[in-house]
Amino acid sequence: MKATTAKIIRRLDGLMPRTAIILGSGLGGLVDSLDVEVRIPFSGLEGFPKSAVSGHSGELVAGKLAGQPVILISGRVHYYESGDASAMRTPIECLRAIGVENLVLTNSAGSVDDDMGPGSVMQITDHIDFSGRNPLIGEPTDDRFVGMTTAYDDNLAAAMDSAATKVGVKLYKGVYMWFSGPSFETPAEIRMSRILGANAVGMSTVPEVILARFYDLRVAAFSVVTNYAAGMTGNELSHDETKEVAPKGGENLTRILISWLESL
Repeated sequence: MKATTAKIIRRLDGLMPRTAIILGSGLGGLVDSLDVEVRIPFSGLEGFPKSAVSGHSGELVAGKLAGQPVILISGRVHYYESGDASAMRTPIECLRAIGVENLVLTNSAGSVDDDMGPGSVMQITDHIDFSGRNPLIGEPTDDRFVGMTTAYDDNLAAAMDSAATKVGVKLYKGVYMWFSGPSFETPAEIRMSRILGANAVGMSTVPEVILARFYDLRVAAFSVVTNYAAGMTGNELSHDETKEVAPKGGENLTRILISWLESL
């Protein structure tokens, strides 16, 4: 990991971002808003995972967004690809090692709420790890006992809320439930998730939140709603739908993030 971190620092050449954003499915368009200074494929970074999911390019991109130095991680790896909940540990550890303090996580998700339709943006206020997997399993130190009561930073959440208001984007708030995937949820599972208090469901993000808190990063997270969850409309779900709809909601999320960065 040290060699990988050193390589990233050399490539950054004095650009020292304090914020990193992990991009979810269909949200790679945020890269187009970045004044790119550095691109490093995951294949050139030892220990970085290789994603085989369409819509995830697999590169670290650094530059300036709204005048602020930022790192974008384009191409997360999911638990369902290899059964490894800690797949994103090296990237997140490297981010912390190079001085990143704020980690913004984004994903595409299915809505469990009738009034939060496709294209909506939901700020994650808490999560349910329904998969039962944890990226810190096997960590030998007592640091593995990470408190999650305030996993999502209140100050970041308030700042994002203000940014959304400023640009006129309705920002929903709710609980995200992590299912392991890769199959979509069943209607019965969605009825259960509603009873348990979830507002959106998806197949990512929660392991990264746990890892981020392990490395003492402040976390904000967002879901872009691409569909109503299974059984809510009678339609079958597909990854193609996710890739098609995510950029539409992603445009609103991009506006929020740029507004937030402008306020720093």
